[in-house]
Amino acid sequence: MEVRAITKNVRISPQKAGDFSHTIQGKKVMDALAMTELCPRKAARLFAKTLKSALANAENNCELKRENLIVKEAVANPGPMRRFRPKARGSAGRIRKRTSHFTVVLTDGKN
Repeated sequence: MEVRAITKNVRISPQKAGDFSHTIQGKKVMDALAMTELCPRKAARLFAKTLKSALANAENNCELKRENLIVKEAVANPGPMRRFRPKARGSAGRIRKRTSHFTVVLTDGKN
């Protein structure tokens, strides 16, 4: 069974978050949580929030045991770019304030 949690419009670039997401893929949930606690990066803190939400979904909604869960997928997709600055002649210039959408999928290895 697969359980999913999504966090949208997180204020970090997808490239920086993607580096950390590769480290927790394929790990057991308890090991991944320990990695997020020990890593000093902002992406680790933000992925910890999404990982805890997916773990709560698995325990409460699907009644799965936390010891059996594995992080099947952890992805940081690009979010919207919503910042604009007025420019000459009424045009608008883009300000790059990159955002991300985090997706964490947990599985127990059974169908």
